[in-house]
Amino acid sequence: MAKVVAITEAFKTLAEVETRLGLSRSEDVAFFPEWRAPLPGLSGVESDRLEVMRQRLLYHRADGDLLEGSVMLLVASPLLELAGFYDPPFKLKAEAAVEVAVDDGEEVLRGRIDALVLQQSEQQSAQQTFWVLVLEAKKTTISTRPALPQALAYMMANTQIDKPTFGLLTNGDDVLFVKLSHQPAKQYSLSRVFSLYTLPEELQAVLQILKGIGRAIASPAFN
Repeated sequence: MAKVVAITEAFKTLAEVETRLGLSRSEDVAFFPEWRAPLPGLSGVESDRLEVMRQRLLYHRADGDLLEGSVMLLVASPLLELAGFYDPPFKLKAEAAVEVAVDDGEEVLRGRIDALVLQQSEQQSAQQTFWVLVLEAKKTTISTRPALPQALAYMMANTQIDKPTFGLLTNGDDVLFVKLSHQPAKQYSLSRVFSLYTLPEELQAVLQILKGIGRAIASPAFN
């Protein structure tokens, strides 16, 4: 019987996740065009809501570091809502359990992600959903980069390997986007880090990217 290991314990570095899961990083700008310009524009209402969101973040951040639950409420949830991930064709699952089987068959890796967004095409039944966004909320004292190995492992649990998977990592201060593809090879790529705490325009860029990813994966060409 395969040994069950927590994902957070199995992977501490990028080298470990790349070696054990057969992943490599793509430096090709064409691999992850979704986070680059041209991006969808924002309405006046969306810009106003982002400003309220940022002021709330600064207000609560002034008292010290934010715990994971606060990051979800103040940053992740409002962004997902504004980007349309709470509405059709998407579904949200909180605290979703995932499993990754290592190729040698000796281990099954288990873990829980903070939020999982599922998208279902018209041609698929209710059970045949595939993952489109993995979200890792971390304490503000922890950089987004140490969470990357675990996030990649979670994203590798996507059973629909013919479609890419997108991820968002945030600690409340910073946001990092990830794209992972199984075909033709197991590869991933990263966006630059967006600083929500220091620059107002960074929050706008994050929402624009989320909207762009949402449009891409909901399009007939993606399904």
